[in-house]
Amino acid sequence: MAERRATNKYYPPDWDPSKGSINTFVGQHPLRDRARKLDQGILIIRFEMPFSIWCEGCENHIGKGVRYNAEKKKVGMYYSTPIWQFRMKCHLCSSWMEIQTDPKNAVYVIISGARKREEEYDPEDNETMALKDKEEAEKLLDPMYKLEHASRDVMKAKEASSAVSNLLEYNDRVWKDPFTVSQKIRQKFRV
Repeated sequence: MAERRATNKYYPPDWDPSKGSINTFVGQHPLRDRARKLDQGILIIRFEMPFSIWCEGCENHIGKGVRYNAEKKKVGMYYSTPIWQFRMKCHLCSSWMEIQTDPKNAVYVIISGARKREEEYDPEDNETMALKDKEEAEKLLDPMYKLEHASRDVMKAKEASSAVSNLLEYNDRVWKDPFTVSQKIRQKFRV
């Protein structure tokens, strides 16, 4: 929160512009406490967890979006793109976690101290459409394969459209008068 402190600057009585900036005169870095390890190539930043993980120190779950004060350090290059490493302490225990960018695959990679929470599910169970795998996506580029499976795709589309139209009709029936429906819902939650 050092950025907020800089809105109102204090000008010491013995300072004048010929002595340089206020920060150099006072002997302080413009980034203040965030730059305390800058001589080692480390900047303190606010890091938001990009996915859900399990801490290996305390075996607790840490959700996506949890924010940490992390040490950001450049550890390498992928062509002209820097590879950054973020080191932070778990807020539930005192173990360290290290996450690194992977510009080649455009993802974050956990180096140590945690493991990624794998969330696998079957699209059939969730009643969602299954995404095509790479092999089928490559086959779809072939015009003959596409032509052979066009009729099956048309049948699937008709089945899906009837289900969607049923849902829309139901939604229109139930929410024809949204005020009354909302009033009923609110009455259920009142004591």
